[in-house]
Parts: sequence; C-alpha cells; structure tokens
Amino acid sequence: MPVVKRAGKTENRLRKVWSTAIPDHCAALAWAPDGTALAGAAVSGPITIFDAPTGKARLELSGHGFGTVALDWHPAAPRLASVGQDGKARVWDTTTGAEVLSLAGGAGWVERVAWSMDGTTLATAAGKKVRLWDAAGAQLREYAGHGGTVSDLAWRPGANVLAVAAYGGVSLYESSNPEPVRKFEWKGAPLKLAWSPDGKILAHGNQDATVHFWYADPGEMLQMHGFPSKVRELSWDQSSRFLANGGGPAVCVWDCGGKGPEGTKPQILVESEAPLAAIAWQRRGFLIAAGSVDGWVRLWQPANKKTPLIGSDQVRETAAVVAWSPDDKLLVVGAGSGAVTAYRVV
Repeated sequence: MPVVKRAGKTENRLRKVWSTAIPDHCAALAWAPDGTALAGAAVSGPITIFDAPTGKARLELSGHGFGTVALDWHPAAPRLASVGQDGKARVWDTTTGAEVLSLAGGAGWVERVAWSMDGTTLATAAGKKVRLWDAAGAQLREYAGHGGTVSDLAWRPGANVLAVAAYGGVSLYESSNPEPVRKFEWKGAPLKLAWSPDGKILAHGNQDATVHFWYADPGEMLQMHGFPSKVRELSWDQSSRFLANGGGPAVCVWDCGGKGPEGTKPQILVESEAPLAAIAWQRRGFLIAAGSVDGWVRLWQPANKKTPLIGSDQVRETAAVVAWSPDDKLLVVGAGSGAVTAYRVV
C-alpha cells in the first residue's frame, strides 16, 4: 500500500436522526425495499424490525437460538430471510412477525443467505453446501463438494446466476443446471463477493490480502495486491465504474472504467490507523460510508479530491455494519455494542 497523508475534511455533514439498540453485537442489517423498515440481527440470535423514520421497534423475532449470522429482505414481498448457528434458514412475515418457513441448511451453521433479484429463489450456504429454494420452501437444488466452507454468495444482476465463493475460486450456477456453468479457478480463499451493478465484473476480496476482478463473460482476471490484511470489505458504486475495498485502515477506490484498473493506483481515503470493518457506496449517489473497528463512522466523497472526508461520528465499540436506505437518505450503522444509529446527510 502507498504511504498517504490523512485526508482533509470539511464541515461535518452527518446528522444523527435516532439511536436505539439490540441485545448485543450487530451481526447484520437489512432494509425493506420500500425503505420504511429496517431489520437488525444480534449475534446472540434475536432480530428486531425497526420503523425507519423513528427507530422504534415494530416487531421482535426470535431469530436463531445459537446466534443469527445474516439477513436478506425479499426484493418485493414482506418476507425477511435469516440464517444462523442452529442449522436453519428461516423466512419471516414482516407484517405479523410469524415464521413462515424453516429450512434445513445442510450443516450445523448456516452462514449466508441471498434472495435472487426477482425474488423467486432463495440461496443458502452451510459448510460446503449451497441449497436453492423456491419461495414456498421447496428445495430446488443442492450444490456440494466445494473446496472448503462456502464463504459468500452473490446473485449476478440481470441474470439468474449465483456466484459461490469457497477455497479454490468462484463457481457460477444457474438454478436450471445441476453443475456449475463456469468456474473461476484460483488457489486461494475468497472471502467476499461483489458483482458490479451491470453484471460485467465480479470482484472478490481474499484471505491473502488481494482483490481479484473477473470480467465475467471472457473470464479474464486482474489481481490487486499489497493490502495490509485480508479483504472482507467490497462495494461498487451505482455506475459500475468504481470499486471500493478495505483490507486495512484505508478505503481504496479503483477506477474500472475505460481500460480498467490494471496498472493503475487507487484513490486512498484514510483518516486513522484502525482497520475497517465495513464499507458501502450509496445505492444511487456517490458517497462512501466506512465503519472502523475503533467505532468511527466516516463519510467520504471521492470526487472531492482535496477534502474528501465530509462527515464522521463515533459509536461504541466496532462500527460493524453500514447500510444505506433505498433512497440514500438515511445511513444506519450497527455497532459491536448493539447500538443501531441512523444518520442523515445534510
């Protein structure tokens, strides 16, 4: 990583709207597609659905007895999927709080869950197994035999294709096919997947402190290396031109337009030596939210080269999860202390 100076900053544009709490460390946040509600999962298991404008709890869900790991809200229906350390995936009615489906993940700890873009298929990952389910809970497929524990899942935008990360690379599956339609093979352990919004590039952050870019259709790969630690934080901007990654204290922003990032240096956004825990571009805008293990939440505007840091605040313990509302008007941060805090950008 290049040596850089701390970024200049302007007036703080982050304004706290509300703050509440879940029982302990925030494991996941998930927004309702209409932006009216937000789900937060505590690592001990309980799930709370909050009213987004006020932060007041609407529903309390039991979640998973040994701990909830991940959440994903259905793209069009009042359904929230959760997975956890009880070996189950569960689907909840977000209007009543009723559990409508309980699905066996195939191992003792279900780590990943993802609805397809059209909401017809739910993917779950447990151990080396990936299972696909229809919206009524019928199992459609099981993909097993990956090189290690499945570390992440990501549906390709605009296509019914699921990317699965495990030791040895990334496999692409279509729900109509029992075998991978493509494999991006690599002798290493990918940790985090991120498709560009146009579906052309699949990026993954890795255990060996690298980031790989796969141009999906030709299958060509680029590698970025030299980060201080393993890369678990990845986020694309809405234009599919810029990718931000962590893997240390700095947000690294790569320009993937034109000839791509090969041979270029990223824009470096850094303010402290504390490693990042989470990053997220706005869904439609051009700001990046970043949370660090020391509790600082920072708001970056990469286009402002002289003073890109435009807002900051500190929560108690790690700023573990950052999530923009669908309209980008609220930024919600889930902390290691269990605090859940909403900010508005002014």
